[in-house]
Amino acid sequence: MKVPSRRFIVVDYQDTLLSAIVLQDILPETHLARFIVGLVEQLDMSIFYQHYSNRGGTTYAPQILLALLLYAYATGVFSSRKIERATYESIPFRYIAGHLHPDHDTIATFRKRFLSEFRDVFVQVLLQAQDAGILNLEDISQDGTKVHANASKSKAVSYKRLLELQQRLEKEVDELFELSAKLDQGNVSELPEHFDMDLELSIRLERLVKYATAKDVLEQRAAERYEVEKKEYDARQQAREEKKQKTGKNPRGRKPKAPVEGPRDKDQYNFTDPESRIMKNSKDKGFDQHYNGQIGVEHESMLIVGNSLSNHTNDKQEVEPLLDRMEQELGTPKSAAMDNGYFSEANIKYCLEKGIEPYIATGRNPHHNSWKKYFEQQEEPGEDASPTVKMAHKLKSEVGQAIYRLRKCTVEPVIGIIKGVLGFRQFSLRGLEPAAGEWNLVCLAYNVKRLHVILAGQGFPGNKVSPTGC
Repeated sequence: MKVPSRRFIVVDYQDTLLSAIVLQDILPETHLARFIVGLVEQLDMSIFYQHYSNRGGTTYAPQILLALLLYAYATGVFSSRKIERATYESIPFRYIAGHLHPDHDTIATFRKRFLSEFRDVFVQVLLQAQDAGILNLEDISQDGTKVHANASKSKAVSYKRLLELQQRLEKEVDELFELSAKLDQGNVSELPEHFDMDLELSIRLERLVKYATAKDVLEQRAAERYEVEKKEYDARQQAREEKKQKTGKNPRGRKPKAPVEGPRDKDQYNFTDPESRIMKNSKDKGFDQHYNGQIGVEHESMLIVGNSLSNHTNDKQEVEPLLDRMEQELGTPKSAAMDNGYFSEANIKYCLEKGIEPYIATGRNPHHNSWKKYFEQQEEPGEDASPTVKMAHKLKSEVGQAIYRLRKCTVEPVIGIIKGVLGFRQFSLRGLEPAAGEWNLVCLAYNVKRLHVILAGQGFPGNKVSPTGC
């Protein structure tokens, strides 16, 4: 190869391999890894230590594994194997692990074992933010997002198909029992090669048990759905009747359709994660196995002050779980803004009973209104006005518009950060309770990262959380 006469900078890789690295020179004081180590040092870890007995050999301190998980989730690393590899290859991970290398089994076991304790850490971090004057729990916004479950859609079966499979298997089992009886009587001279009667029967009987369980679950879900739909139907019927009595005319529009009891043919059950549900995917408008993750974000700090997870396909049932948990852990906000997916008379009533002023959209705002419509004066609704009319009027007030407008620049960007920046789009754990614990861990990691950004902008003042724990 002909080399040009120009001089080039080259690398001596043997010398590079022998060079010593001082982590203090590489990780500045404001680095996220140092901030997380300092933050974890200030937490009360007794809730973790009470699970360790005096017996057994040495084990990793929970502070190390917690800090590793927080930094991993805050930087988009969710696999325990990738976290283990990062303790060898990534300088921030090596710093947090103190040049130790917990294996992936240790990391995964710690994550799964202490999911409920991470809830306590979530609250502790927010209480520190309150003490530092960063978090002032007044106005919040709530929103939800569908997160892919650790389950394949191909492992799901519809209720209609389930009944067909169950019927076919029952027929095969009857045939095998009949064949077995003939064998005992010597009426069958020859069987297919490698045919094992006991094995074939056990396989089918085991599947029948699984199908029976799936059938019971789908029927129970259908009963719960019917109760919810029946309440909504009764409320709509009552509203139409009240309007008819008030105006003396039949209300316009279609009459509400009464719900039907029982499972539907397309109701799905997934065998890898039975508690996940088929939900519409907002990304490609398709359907997949998901959970419904909810967060409540405080407007000023943009910290997540509440989170919950469910397998409900819509958001109408998500207000009470999130706000109730928030009230128990941090206190009650003054107002809560939500989109029209949360609108119901029950949710409005619940918020008001808790002393929370709700701002819930009653529907989608039409685009390209005329200037006359835009500046139209709205009359104050009377006491007998429906909750929809009252809420629509409140949202058109200056205060209502100001609070509801903040929803789009607080809770929606936070969901975008979790999915787009952190890259969390699928759970590692299966089952509603474990997935809820992992969702809380994701929200905790976001809060730690957000707190780090806020304090970095303020120069890490000494009276607030220190990045080095000093």
